Amino acid sequence: MTQRQKGMICIILSAFSFALMNVCIRMAGDLPSMQKSFFRNLLCFFAALFIMKRKHIGFSGKRENLVFLVLRSVFGTLGILGNFYAVDHLVLADASMLNKMSPFFAIVFSVILLRERVSLVQVTAVAGAFLGSLLIIKPSGASLIQVPALAGLLGGLCAGAAYTYVRLLSVRGEKGPFIVCFFSGFSTLVLLPYLILNYTPMTGAQLLWLLAAGAAASGGQFGITAAYGYAPAREISVYDYSQIIFSALLGFFLFGQMPDLYSWLGYGVICAMAVWMFFYQNQKSSQ
Repeated sequence: MTQRQKGMICIILSAFSFALMNVCIRMAGDLPSMQKSFFRNLLCFFAALFIMKRKHIGFSGKRENLVFLVLRSVFGTLGILGNFYAVDHLVLADASMLNKMSPFFAIVFSVILLRERVSLVQVTAVAGAFLGSLLIIKPSGASLIQVPALAGLLGGLCAGAAYTYVRLLSVRGEKGPFIVCFFSGFSTLVLLPYLILNYTPMTGAQLLWLLAAGAAASGGQFGITAAYGYAPAREISVYDYSQIIFSALLGFFLFGQMPDLYSWLGYGVICAMAVWMFFYQNQKSSQ
């Protein structure tokens, strides 16, 4: 098996894990998004800490990286909250697709934060993906935009910013497990005051679903980290969109959800932009 094939398998397994995480979050029932996020990140923190101890990974010691670690964690926390709110109020596939706007937002933030240059193809892909997201959001005259859809889109935007900082931190010498551990720990501490003051009583089943969501999220995080360790993003990133297929199937069989025609058109537009970017990056690299 080639490195590329290993990377492809890891990223597909990661996509399934994140789709499963969204199912677990929805199955946890009517709980605040902040409470769901707390338990999701708590388990991720211990999973990342275990990996760090096992592989003897720690902080690089570069103090200037602390600011970027905090910014990555702030945007990552906002991204999770937006995604979880959307998962609770939208068709599962819609919420997943809006969250998958993050790679396109990452291009925008790479220009703003990293001063990277973008091509006309990349600008067109971002614009096309945004238009595709509008088909999913379906703004109307009565209500300019659906609040859950807007939360999902903003979640994707914040995730894009977080991924940009992950890239910056990786270049500056921080290891993946430490970045995940710092983010999960930061998010847990930030959400702890809310949990103490506004805790919603849970059943044993709800707690188990949240812990399962954390386990699935950990699998997704480390799966995608392993995937990009085997092969560059330009070769395998498009397979991450398999999460939409998994989400649509799980949503249909578990919740009886069926996305409408506009949502399917939106999926098609966004996936087409992703595939276009995939082939463009490969062609650019070969040149």
